[in-house]
Amino acid sequence: MTAGPKAPKAVFLALAATLLLAPVTTVRAQSPEPVWQHATALSGTPKYGPDVTHFEYVNPEAPKGGSVRLADTGGFDTFNPVLPKGNPAPGIGLIYDTLMETALDEVDISGSYGVIAEAMRYPDDYSWVEYRLNPKARWHDGKPITVSDVIWSFQKITEVSPPQKFYYKNVVRAEERPGGVVRFEFDVKGNRELPHIMSQLLILPQHWWEGTNAQGEKRDIARGTLEPPLGNGPYRIKSFVAGRDVVYERVPDYWGADLPIRVGTNNFDEIRYVVFMDQAVELEAFKGDQYDFRQELSASQWAKAYDFPAIREGRVVKEEFVDKGSGRMQAFVPNLRRPKFQDARVRQALNYAYDFETTNEIVSANLLKRIGSYFAGTDLGATGLPTGKELEILETLRGQIPEEVFTTEFRNPVGGNPENVRNNLRQAVRLLTEAGFRRENGQIIDPTSGEQFTIEFLYFDKSAERTLLPYAKNLESIGIRPVLRLVDQPQYINRINSRDFDMATLVWGQSLSPGNEQRDFWGSEAADREQSRNYAGIKNPAVDTLIDRIVFAKDRAELVAATKALDRVLLWNHYVVPQFYADKDRTVRWNRFGHPAKMPEFTFAFPTIWWYDAALAAKTGAPK
Repeated sequence: MTAGPKAPKAVFLALAATLLLAPVTTVRAQSPEPVWQHATALSGTPKYGPDVTHFEYVNPEAPKGGSVRLADTGGFDTFNPVLPKGNPAPGIGLIYDTLMETALDEVDISGSYGVIAEAMRYPDDYSWVEYRLNPKARWHDGKPITVSDVIWSFQKITEVSPPQKFYYKNVVRAEERPGGVVRFEFDVKGNRELPHIMSQLLILPQHWWEGTNAQGEKRDIARGTLEPPLGNGPYRIKSFVAGRDVVYERVPDYWGADLPIRVGTNNFDEIRYVVFMDQAVELEAFKGDQYDFRQELSASQWAKAYDFPAIREGRVVKEEFVDKGSGRMQAFVPNLRRPKFQDARVRQALNYAYDFETTNEIVSANLLKRIGSYFAGTDLGATGLPTGKELEILETLRGQIPEEVFTTEFRNPVGGNPENVRNNLRQAVRLLTEAGFRRENGQIIDPTSGEQFTIEFLYFDKSAERTLLPYAKNLESIGIRPVLRLVDQPQYINRINSRDFDMATLVWGQSLSPGNEQRDFWGSEAADREQSRNYAGIKNPAVDTLIDRIVFAKDRAELVAATKALDRVLLWNHYVVPQFYADKDRTVRWNRFGHPAKMPEFTFAFPTIWWYDAALAAKTGAPK
């Protein structure tokens, strides 16, 4: 489970049915109904019990007030959060609650705690889940949140969004039960994640979406809108300028403010998102105090761009937070739907042409690490040779997966000096030749077309050229013609979603408890579905089998073993050219904010658990 937009889950053990044999008839005792729980976890038990008043990572006495300004790139054209196309307004999730929510100090979605649902239950075969709604739950107009809202939300989200329809494909029925209970039934058993997936469902107001706007026009959930929608969460939309900024204000009578998972959170009276179309302009705007907080994703800029007076004066704070809560695969991704990329030797050759070490030293001040796993930054990546349960799983696929999976630990080629780079480029040419390409007059010739092997690199952020240009130079040196295609962000998104690209830098975020989302990342069924996250177009029955082993894992140990097995198989198929990651979140902020002394282990959670510190703000100066 993502979003990736996850964590270990506790299982409710129902008593096994007992067979009672009588002389004439056989009677099967009824299994008792699963008990209602305030929270649940994928494995083990939730950290916080039913009597907890607040979670450890917050300051329950945090002051309320003040404002915070955040930045976003690319603009927005809708407040409808469920459409797969268009650009939803940044922060739109602030106005909504889900059935349950995960704690920030448990491994991913280890613990899910009630928000709109006050309790949940499911049987030991995971064939269904029920949520009992909190009778206090209200929309911002004061109307109660109903089971009908939950069912309608599920039906509409899966109706208008193909990715969500795929994600929830195992849900065959949603129905109302007495006592404010909604039940979801599944078409499979043993999928431990499904009850937790459903707890993350976004709940929308049926009565509002089926009503009319101020002009008397009927609203339509299947279309974009810039009418501020009705919500149920801690914030609502106060004002906006289309495509430029949106301001959220804290709801003073928010129904869920006293829930244990909400105490000490949502402390700002206002949260403003300012939109920029160019990342270079966005950086300069931060230096000019046009917004308050920035997570710096560029190691080069972290090393070189933050030497200005406010930093030296202490009015701007640079702070790193260790990232323990997420993993990632970021890579140059070839589109396997194109014939020239279908041979694994071609894709392996492209990896030999990438000199990460030199680029990291020159461009990124050696602040980055090479990605060697589809779960980089976690303990889920394959290491060494497979043993134990992982080897047992892989043995069932011997003959269907690369033999290197069993014999050789995967390692990326290492550059960093002229000799290594020359050797790597020779290996690249050798692999291309073995794959049927030929080298003539310094060019790699495609045997099918008779033309030079060309790769168009699609990107929308000009700063990406810091990494692209050295790679393109190496490809050119062995006879591949690189074409760098800079487009605007909407065009980039449309071309990626419609699979109209040769190669692009793409990212998959990974949680500490992988699950159903892996089908969308690498599964064969997702390869031909537009807007799936199987950008590469992977179709591999062995990969599908390993994904199912993850989804239906019976415990954490099996989940980890299956994930490592999947990682190993993906790596040895050379589907992508792995790039780099950082195991720290690098942040900068204008020094106007406080945070709890004990931060959650897996996230810095800005601005959720932070607050406006008037004393610090007085020293730093008022926002411009």
